[in-house]
Amino acid sequence: MNEVLETLKKIEDKYKLFQQQQFTFIKALERTREEAHDMIRPVSSIVQVQCYKDHHCFNATDRRVLNMFVSLCNELRCLCQKMERAHAGDSVTHGLLEKCKLLLNDSNDLTALRATYPHRVVNFLSVEESKHRYGGVVSLLPIVLDTMRAWVTHSKKYLIPNDKECERCKYEDPRLGKKAPWIPPGNTSC
Repeated sequence: MNEVLETLKKIEDKYKLFQQQQFTFIKALERTREEAHDMIRPVSSIVQVQCYKDHHCFNATDRRVLNMFVSLCNELRCLCQKMERAHAGDSVTHGLLEKCKLLLNDSNDLTALRATYPHRVVNFLSVEESKHRYGGVVSLLPIVLDTMRAWVTHSKKYLIPNDKECERCKYEDPRLGKKAPWIPPGNTSC
């Protein structure tokens, strides 16, 4: 679980950096779509962004920011696999992981996807850009990160045992810190 938490924290830090470059990301998509003569279709999948980066991107800054997006998606996919190995979980965690896998599928259609409050990523786009071009692709990462945070929260709360808490009476002794409560020799319960 610690490995999952560390990886999620690293990805969140990278996402914060990516978030600061959202205008650059949108401009890179505009330029590469223009180069690809693909101005009518919305950017609807991770594969489409990858294709723009690989075949229609001739600017180093554009390539870097598009690569950052694709790289974040790949890291989130790997994190999904780590989460799956960390805990088999219950129906809630299984459903959250399935949602992440579906969203991060390379060919998944992202056009109808929209991040809502508290995420402002869509608010920075014009109405035209939000509805018809980039709303789904800029909403992908915040939605997946929220879903993964929900997985972690649920797993911590319901699936991972709390060593500081007495199983029988649910009393949590703040003095114990990370230590298990003392059990007299020969006694197997609290």
